Amino acid sequence: MAGTSFALADDLPDLGESARAEFSPQLERKIGESIMNEIRLREPSYVDDPEINDYLASLGSRLVEASANPTGDFHFFAIRDNTVNAFAMFGGFIGVNTGTLLTAQSESELAGVIAHEIAHVTQNHLARQIAKEKQNTIPSMIAMALGILAARSNSNIASAAIVSTQAGLVQAQLAYSRDFEREADRMGYQSLDKAGFDVRSMGDFFERLQKGGRLYENNAPVYLRSHPLTIERISDMQNRAQSSPYRQVVSSLDFQLVRAKLRALMGTPREAVSEFETQLREKKYASQAAARYGLVFALMRAKDTSAAQREFEALSALKLASPMIAGLAAEIKTSAGDLPAAQAIYRDALQRFPQARSLAYGYAESLFAGRQYDRALVFLDTQLQLNLADYKLYGLQAKNYAALGKRLPQHRAQAEFYLLQGQLGQAVEQLQFAQQDSDGNFQEQSAVDARLRELRILQAEEAKLKKNGAWNGG
Repeated sequence: MAGTSFALADDLPDLGESARAEFSPQLERKIGESIMNEIRLREPSYVDDPEINDYLASLGSRLVEASANPTGDFHFFAIRDNTVNAFAMFGGFIGVNTGTLLTAQSESELAGVIAHEIAHVTQNHLARQIAKEKQNTIPSMIAMALGILAARSNSNIASAAIVSTQAGLVQAQLAYSRDFEREADRMGYQSLDKAGFDVRSMGDFFERLQKGGRLYENNAPVYLRSHPLTIERISDMQNRAQSSPYRQVVSSLDFQLVRAKLRALMGTPREAVSEFETQLREKKYASQAAARYGLVFALMRAKDTSAAQREFEALSALKLASPMIAGLAAEIKTSAGDLPAAQAIYRDALQRFPQARSLAYGYAESLFAGRQYDRALVFLDTQLQLNLADYKLYGLQAKNYAALGKRLPQHRAQAEFYLLQGQLGQAVEQLQFAQQDSDGNFQEQSAVDARLRELRILQAEEAKLKKNGAWNGG
């Protein structure tokens, strides 16, 4: 996000006068979804990488289960930015800078940062903070939230969201209050402990950030500005940890692999190859498996498939199980033109790692590349039964229907793809296209008509809310 700004979407509803002092969960989720859609559609530093997001979702869900709201609906995503930062948005959307993943020296340190952000959500800190200003309209709250995210990423930013929306108030809201920070520390610490991580890591990581921040003088790192650290807070975390029994926690393989992937994506492909070759030659690595994975990934970036295959054999000899390693093996086979072998790898890996979205997408893409469109559609149907809110699955479904020349189901799938990204107008348009197609049977046409009626009702409700200047989030 550094050097960029968030812009409000033209079709965000005009939400009217001040919200209540406490927002309903539905309202918070609606605002969070609006901001998340903005980030996905317009923010170039949004990391659209299913493996990285799979990892964050897995780590995040483990911490949510140990939080004050174990059944809460959270969504974790990454932002490509080398600064150390993480931020919580309305409705359980939590962003993590790639710099945080790379700076953390253990998975427990990363978990401590995420647990702290989860606590900001479970304790409703952002809503409580913004609700203090009773005169704010909800549109300005959305703009403020966008501005806060932009400002937290770059202190020098002059984003449109800040300039156009009560700039002074946004700056005043930039940092959580010390009471909120202490509460997030306490709740985050409890979640970290309950989830089985090393509780000492939380205070240690924050102390290291604070010490590093002293070198910056007035240009402190982002995380220090948006989460002001005090000696009192760090001491409190460290005192709590000292009273807990020692627990040695080994970072997971996927934590190491994600970090290796991020490093392999830096610089030119050849620079990345050279870095990992040096690590392996000099044995300067935290994880041999991660170093070998990074080298193979960098070789694939360099389009040197034969070398990647040779190096993968050394990684495979370590006999480690990970959806990321399986995905890389399948990518090598695909690059070598051996689609049947790639598909066999995907099928086997999905049996072992059924929750890995990256493997599901990879297998569907492999079937599409092999022109096995009907088989891909059967697979996508089973995946959608498990993940009805996954817009990428609908996008893949639309692509396969298009390849088969089945226009009605193509437009219907594309409509769901748009709807799940908050693009209601485009979704309606796709269903109108579907109505005009004659390649569907009576049942399919009826389903399109019924879905179009539902979306037109949503459009009418949104238009009414805009006109009346009200929105209850229901």
